[in-house]
Amino acid sequence: MFDFAQARKFMVEGQIRTSDITEPGLVGAMADLARERFVPLSWKTLAYTDREIPAAEGSCRLLPAPAVSARLILEADIQPADYVLHIGCTTGYATAILARLANSVVALEEDQALAKAASDNLAALDIGNIAVVTGPLARGYPAEGPYDAIIIEGSIEMLPDAFTGQLKDGGRLLAIIGTGRTGQGTLFRKTPKGLSGFPLFDAAAPLLPGFEKKAAFTF
Repeated sequence: MFDFAQARKFMVEGQIRTSDITEPGLVGAMADLARERFVPLSWKTLAYTDREIPAAEGSCRLLPAPAVSARLILEADIQPADYVLHIGCTTGYATAILARLANSVVALEEDQALAKAASDNLAALDIGNIAVVTGPLARGYPAEGPYDAIIIEGSIEMLPDAFTGQLKDGGRLLAIIGTGRTGQGTLFRKTPKGLSGFPLFDAAAPLLPGFEKKAAFTF
């Protein structure tokens, strides 16, 4: 029988800590949370590998590698009183981690089947400070904002202007800007003049739908 607990321990020690992710609350959440619950049956034995894996059987949506999700959460500097918006929650793994660190989390997913899977997974774990909502990822979820932090769990080619108004003053937004080897984990802060961003680390993650650059008009 596959030893998921041992695989989880190896992930934490070999992927998370070696990526300079040592914040006790975040590391503790990843050490406790059974990631295999959040991946398709045929991929469960690969749940703790350092790679992207499908969010559901036959789905084109992918879960980022564990260390990528962890680094986004780390750099968001989530505090116990924070109200967080999680964009692209898929089946709810990173959402469950955020729930351990924040006061409450709104988890946005546009794929109805993935949103249901996330709701079922989080309910089974009896996590009560999360609301899973559905809608286009690139629009965010202004109805419940503004938020202390927004985490976009995936890569984007452009950040829509709509997100500026969904952050509180001084709020943080984390996303991976760019695709493939050119991706950079980027921290944006809400200032009186809008969002100010700067890159923090190199990273690759699946491109999220709706965040593609608009095609330029050419003659």
